[in-house]
Amino acid sequence: MVLAMVTFADAMAKVVRGFEVAGVAVLVIGSVWAFVRLVMDVAGGRRDTAYENVRMGVGRAILLGLEILIIADIVRTITIDTTIQSAVTLGIIVLVRTFLSFSLEIELEGVVPWRRRAGGSE
Repeated sequence: MVLAMVTFADAMAKVVRGFEVAGVAVLVIGSVWAFVRLVMDVAGGRRDTAYENVRMGVGRAILLGLEILIIADIVRTITIDTTIQSAVTLGIIVLVRTFLSFSLEIELEGVVPWRRRAGGSE
């Protein structure tokens, strides 16, 4: 019987793949669940809040999915592809995803994050 040697890069590639699968799963399952709740709200006569609830559910799924996908990108860059080009690419990806997350947060909460504790006043 021959035992296969797993290199560090191979192991990290599997870790990255795991985070990517988890991120996509969060996006899909979270969005599907938000739409299931939409149907339940409409069927239950709560049409006035159904749209806002589905919007919040999908937005939260996107935010969490993006965070998990950022983890995958970081792990890939620091363990597998440690070049300047990959670091710059990671920086751009993180900037775009951070901007998207920030925009979604404002859209969902109606206030910038640093004003949330103050109740959105001023």
